Amino acid sequence: MEVTVRGAGIFGLSVAWTCLLRGARVRVVDPAGPGAGASGGIVGALAPHVPEAWNPKKAFQLDSLLAAEDFWHGVEQAGGVASGYGRTGRLQPVADAAALDRARARAEEARLLWRGQATWRLERAAGDWAPLSPTGWLIRDTLGARLHPRRAVAALVAAIEARGGEVVRDAEDRGAVIWATGAAGLEELSRALGCEVGIGVKGQAALLDLALPEAPQIFADGLHVVPHADGATAIGSTTERDYDLPDSTDAALDAVVERARFAVPMLADATVIARWAGLRPRARSRAPMLGAWPGRPGHFVANGGFKTGFGMAPGVAQVMADLVLEARDRIPDGFGIAASTR
Repeated sequence: MEVTVRGAGIFGLSVAWTCLLRGARVRVVDPAGPGAGASGGIVGALAPHVPEAWNPKKAFQLDSLLAAEDFWHGVEQAGGVASGYGRTGRLQPVADAAALDRARARAEEARLLWRGQATWRLERAAGDWAPLSPTGWLIRDTLGARLHPRRAVAALVAAIEARGGEVVRDAEDRGAVIWATGAAGLEELSRALGCEVGIGVKGQAALLDLALPEAPQIFADGLHVVPHADGATAIGSTTERDYDLPDSTDAALDAVVERARFAVPMLADATVIARWAGLRPRARSRAPMLGAWPGRPGHFVANGGFKTGFGMAPGVAQVMADLVLEARDRIPDGFGIAASTR
């Protein structure tokens, strides 16, 4: 079977790779090149949802995060390019007594819901690499992971080409067509369906010259602080629905950096070495938008990764390959296109 994937971001490339592994002939087409949109960012926090109020979205993300190590190992082995993936875990501060009670309850929920494959536990704050915690307690989970988005995109391109697929800037449609075109694709789909199914939300992030390649990521004051394997540490991000220039950084990022320095004192003297801004595709339902394009036979949509795209990618790739190659619909409740048109 032939498959054309429109869009060379994390969803498009992951779906293309999985379709190739299943024997399809695949071509990825993106006029701007791989990782030109949100997938060309720098943060790369694969951060699990809290283990409570369980629902299909959280269950799907859990399975995707657990599948990530084998997924990225296969990509790296095929193409010879490192993705920066590492299941290094995550630390979070505990703000007060009520939060401490919630964290204890969530530890028990994680024991049940995460099926013994990862843990969520409380520990006393200690060492230099830790966020400020008013209670002196931290939450440490072993499900959180990180990768470097740009390196992960390059790793997928190398794997696809090594397997005989193509990644090009221009080509005609051939066979089934999967639209994984990010924020611009949400606009196009909204026009086609006559209602807003999603928007682009601006994010800004920074890289600092702090090398802690094996340290866990930190989530504090609503920010992700992610040590990368290449010796830099990422901070992000803003969430901006109103903006003038989608790809420019400004004082909002300066404020993020200062908040991160306060929350994690070890960042205080680290120098900013890179800044990034771009639009992340947010579906109206807040879940990934997956399925057949209504009224366009042979066309499919994989969009709406927003803040969870890299973490969801292994699972998204599997269910989209099932749908496109085998006509098996295993898309979770709430992930279909109809969920964003209600």
